[in-house]
Amino acid sequence: MTYTLDFTGVHPDAVERIRPFFQSLVEGYAERLHSLHLVGSAVSGEYSTEYSDVNSVIILKKMDLDFLELIAPVGKTFGKKRVKAPLIMTPEYIRTSLDVFPIEFREMAQIHKTVYGDDALKNLKVESSDLRHQCERDLKAKLIGLRQGYLRSLGEPKVLSEEFMHAISGYAPLFRAILFLVTTESPPLDLREVLTKLEEATGIPTAGYQRVLTLKKTRPRLKAEELNGLFEDYYRTTERLSRFIDERTV
Repeated sequence: MTYTLDFTGVHPDAVERIRPFFQSLVEGYAERLHSLHLVGSAVSGEYSTEYSDVNSVIILKKMDLDFLELIAPVGKTFGKKRVKAPLIMTPEYIRTSLDVFPIEFREMAQIHKTVYGDDALKNLKVESSDLRHQCERDLKAKLIGLRQGYLRSLGEPKVLSEEFMHAISGYAPLFRAILFLVTTESPPLDLREVLTKLEEATGIPTAGYQRVLTLKKTRPRLKAEELNGLFEDYYRTTERLSRFIDERTV
């Protein structure tokens, strides 16, 4: 069988990790596949060879539970290579779920690479009202998560620091969605640039988020009082964004 996997623009380390998995899928199950896509840091320019996972989307022509059973055994092998379990969906699932997961689908539409098959993600359209509702819900969930994380840390600086670093990457799709809502323009991929433009668009300072990004990169040892101050700044900024979206109409 002749086939082509197109990894143009994908981080080389991510290609090395995911290529054998994608090759096994196409060689064994091509008749069931609609397309294979990479999403997230491997194609956004934020990939770290030390910390990043490789995230993918498998789109089947129709949902096939036998397919899940067939590929499940390879999960352990590729999981050790930081290849995360793929999202598996169908074109019909995507069409009927845009209103339920508008942030995720808007993010996939902007940040993806179609490696095999037809690009089913590039022309996805989400409604602004659906996007605003999920932004509101997710910001309030983030506030709960921050409070829980602070309690989990039990005052330990290292644990609190890890909570920050783990959380900030997960905020990126939310930040881009808020920026898209406010400006109606396609947000930048670089998270620091997103934060700069988010501050400009909303008038809400994002210095606390920027400091956490630096913390994630440099991993310094901070004293408890420094981390507590950073937590308060981080939390208050999230709280202000939540109020901003609460008050916004579409």
